[in-house]
Amino acid sequence: MTSRQPVIFCDFDGTITNTDNIVAIMKHFSPAGYEEIMQEVVAQKRSIRDGVGAMFALMPSSSKNEIIEFVMTHAGIREGFPEFLNLVREHQIPYYVTSGGIDFFLKPLLEPFGIPENHIFCNSADFSGEHIEILWPHPCDEHCQNDCGMCKTTVMREFPPEQYERILIGDSLTDFEGARIADLVYSRSVLTDKCRELDVPHVAFQTFHDIINDFRQRIGAIHS
Repeated sequence: MTSRQPVIFCDFDGTITNTDNIVAIMKHFSPAGYEEIMQEVVAQKRSIRDGVGAMFALMPSSSKNEIIEFVMTHAGIREGFPEFLNLVREHQIPYYVTSGGIDFFLKPLLEPFGIPENHIFCNSADFSGEHIEILWPHPCDEHCQNDCGMCKTTVMREFPPEQYERILIGDSLTDFEGARIADLVYSRSVLTDKCRELDVPHVAFQTFHDIINDFRQRIGAIHS
């Protein structure tokens, strides 16, 4: 770590939680037509914003509470996450959740951890119509053409690299553009594979205890 202010950007689905909740929701409720849309998103033939919006549009608004109950029951919080939050708070390091997830199931899962509302960046949902409509309050800026939906690099660019040491924690391809501009990357799953493939420096992890151990060594190096 450097003399710049560290700031952390952490993915939610498959990173804070043990599962990718959007994938789990679609597989569990299995709305007709979702599989083809999901395959197009995975193959990068369809943008994340377009694909996620289209999949949730297949589901009735009346399923809101059932979806929340399913996620609350099945998502699971990755081991070591509460201890990691305690560590960053102890060292007064700003921590932001940057997620392509949807607020109506993401925020209930995060509520016990006391993360400030303005430190959570995610998509939202409108249930006023017959089917679920996903809203996109954090779109791509002029530097990103990926149609992300919730653009992680746009959020990160609010923290200039001259002033901040930008730390990214994630697990999937949706985190990769952020990983390319981060100073330090903690990765798991597909993000680790992608970082290796394109030679992006990273520290692989399985639980937040792995991140805590590495983080403490870096903090110790500064003060030694």
